[in-house]
Amino acid sequence: MMNMVCFDMEGVFTPEIWINVARKTGIDALKITTRDEPDYDKLMKYRIGILEEHGITLAYIQEVIASLDLLEGARDFFDRVRKLSQAIVVTDSFVEFAMPFIRKLGDPLVLCHHLLVDERNMITGYRLRQPDPKRKVVEAFQFLKYQVIGIGDSYNDMGMIQQADKGILFRPPDNVIRDYPQFPVCSNYAELEAQIRSGLNL
Repeated sequence: MMNMVCFDMEGVFTPEIWINVARKTGIDALKITTRDEPDYDKLMKYRIGILEEHGITLAYIQEVIASLDLLEGARDFFDRVRKLSQAIVVTDSFVEFAMPFIRKLGDPLVLCHHLLVDERNMITGYRLRQPDPKRKVVEAFQFLKYQVIGIGDSYNDMGMIQQADKGILFRPPDNVIRDYPQFPVCSNYAELEAQIRSGLNL
């Protein structure tokens, strides 16, 4: 059987984008992420309202992203995994945010969403790739006879992690660990690689 490792992006390979925007702007309300709020649509509408209130443009957020790098060791870890199995990034981030990080990861396949932006360069909404997108990715690969490992850290990753043949939590907050105690938890890339190897029967 062929294998596929599906990774979340933020918190696994990259810093949390919205938290860094919050730090840059001083707007603490933007620190809320999918690690805190399970309802993604509610969270995004909340964020868009704050951006509108403070006049924060897409271009400004992209400037913040340009100042960020991958987490330490992320590229070397991902390169090692890609020698063991096919691997993709499945993120609830957006094309307009994710691509600088994806290039730094070596241009793997990434599945993500799109932002809606008006003539002022303000974010007005977003377009999901499809409903329940992370779970659907795993289901699609399983339909193609892949054995799938799903890895993430937040509530929005749980569809992918639950559907996968093996689900792994990477550096999740305590509330996610408490709500999903059935999944192994890894705190560093060495532990995560060991769990992946175990899932691949290596």
